Amino acid sequence: MSTAVLKVDKLVKRFGGLTATDHACVSVGQGEIHALIGPNGAGKTTLIHQISGALHSDSGSIHFCGQDVTTLPMHERALLGLVRSYQITSIFGRLSVLDNIALAVQAVEGSSFRFWTSSRSDKERYAKAQAVAERVGLGQHLHRLANALSHGEQRQLEVGLALATRPKLLLLDEPMAGMGPDESERMVGLLQSLRGETTILLVEHDMDAVFRLADTISVLVFGKVIACGDAQHIKDNPEVKRAYLGDEAHPTGPAQEAA
Repeated sequence: MSTAVLKVDKLVKRFGGLTATDHACVSVGQGEIHALIGPNGAGKTTLIHQISGALHSDSGSIHFCGQDVTTLPMHERALLGLVRSYQITSIFGRLSVLDNIALAVQAVEGSSFRFWTSSRSDKERYAKAQAVAERVGLGQHLHRLANALSHGEQRQLEVGLALATRPKLLLLDEPMAGMGPDESERMVGLLQSLRGETTILLVEHDMDAVFRLADTISVLVFGKVIACGDAQHIKDNPEVKRAYLGDEAHPTGPAQEAA
């Protein structure tokens, strides 16, 4: 069994009288792609917010690479390697693909772009940025402005920005949202290529993609994790079928629910 990179234990978040996450437990193994699925309003986004540090938890604990990060702010978790990519793209539209990724490389190196920065440092930074761009399938678009990319290419760039920070765990919030079939297929291929190299916790409504990608799937319903296992286990689980999957256990295409 792989070593757990992330252990979420009995995490709770309440908003007034609403319990968004209810003693949720998730364990993500080293190098795996772990999917978090569930119906609308199940608490998936809230749980990802708690894991990333965007939301403070009312109770429970979060351990990342053996360290208790429950009370750490988001930026400190990111420095440890717990990196989140958002559902809505967060790129610099007026900068090129290469410059966007170079900024992410610069951020993790703790340096800055100044006129006295050595040309060697710049060359090294841009070489790293180019390697990341090629890794995510944007090697032919290095000098295109980010806002000129297609929606799917912008999502590829967003994954590239996250990868440039050298994450130990990458949180992906619906990376295929709004994509057409061809774009979704490219994203699936990209994520499959990261298997074993980057540990991923994925929130996604495209069940066909989830069943193809995920080593492990956790199902969240009313803030509780009701099942966890591989794709076949989840497909065959009667409680999951009643609560969420239904006919999606044998999908013919992407589900289109909102987050």
